Amino acid sequence: MATDFYELLGVSRDCSADDLKKAFRKLARQYHPDANPNNAEAEARFKEIALAYETLSDPQKRAHYDRFGSAPGTAGGGGGDPFEGMNLGDIFDAFFGGNSPFGGSPFGTSSARGRSGPQRGADIEAVVTLDFAEAVLGTDTEVSVRTAVKCEACEGLGTAEGTAPITCSACGGHGQIQRVRQSILGQMVTSTVCDVCSGSGKMIPNPCRECRGDGRIVTDGDYTITVPAGVNHGSTLRVGGRGAAGPRGGPNGDLYAHIEVRPHPRFEREGDHLLGDLSLTMTQAALGLVVKYETLEGIEELNVPAGTQSGDVFRLKAQGVPRLQGRGRGDLLVQAVVETPMGLSDEQMDLLRQLAELRGEDIAPASSKRRRQARRKRNREAQRQ
Repeated sequence: MATDFYELLGVSRDCSADDLKKAFRKLARQYHPDANPNNAEAEARFKEIALAYETLSDPQKRAHYDRFGSAPGTAGGGGGDPFEGMNLGDIFDAFFGGNSPFGGSPFGTSSARGRSGPQRGADIEAVVTLDFAEAVLGTDTEVSVRTAVKCEACEGLGTAEGTAPITCSACGGHGQIQRVRQSILGQMVTSTVCDVCSGSGKMIPNPCRECRGDGRIVTDGDYTITVPAGVNHGSTLRVGGRGAAGPRGGPNGDLYAHIEVRPHPRFEREGDHLLGDLSLTMTQAALGLVVKYETLEGIEELNVPAGTQSGDVFRLKAQGVPRLQGRGRGDLLVQAVVETPMGLSDEQMDLLRQLAELRGEDIAPASSKRRRQARRKRNREAQRQ
């Protein structure tokens, strides 16, 4: 252990009480075991810092340290671990009232405060599979889960008919047990959840036959949950109060529904936008048309202008995905895919060749057979004239 407490805390020998507190808080956060998991060296350093602060923050102990160079009762700063037999939660109780700078219970040890009264039921999880349109537009869907529900025979109390719970003799109905211990920091009080009544403060001398005093039974259940419009694959919905019932009348936990979305044969999702394709023939793309396009919500008229190229995108405003965290919705983006004609008849081939000639386009020469056929056709047309 460092012999100079002032040097350990990084303060001067004439520092104020506020300076001491600020220095200790800063170092305590740095060496806090939550910030250094499984680090024995950091834990030891944290204890050193705590002892230094405990000594220098007390005027009498500080005067003793300034005179003799050691904390009272530590034999000059040696003699083993002054915090032996104490957990780190107790140390934080002394300085911060048990509040960890990292939130929640500091160490999950005996200093953690348990909530008295009936315990809350466990949270449960379920996987919900939706069609693409259901995820985009929202829906109500059934979820089947196996969970604990309130026992109807005893109405969740856990007691046999005609009887009632009694006050827990171990905790006196408080649901917590306090223990007092002596340490170098003085008298310390810690509270733990009563292990006899599990924090409920009540005991069941005559348990219900159906649930054996637990106040709940495990069974299969179906719930209807509302899926908001715009959820995506991989999203998780929290449904409050749809989890397992708490023992002996305790509140229900929550249901967490993990969303899986089936792919759509025609549409894909990109953020708040929907992506789709529109197949066009060469002549439709060249000459243009008004096409009836089927969206997730019905038929929309889409104006395809003459000269449309493959890859051109048409935007249907507000036909995309509703925004979960705000108003409005994305757009439906329809990409043109121009198809090249195949399996043409001789007549169709001739027409295309005439078009190419009129446009002055280079094309592959026709086969000799096709040339003879074309020549005979032109001769017949000339004779008819």
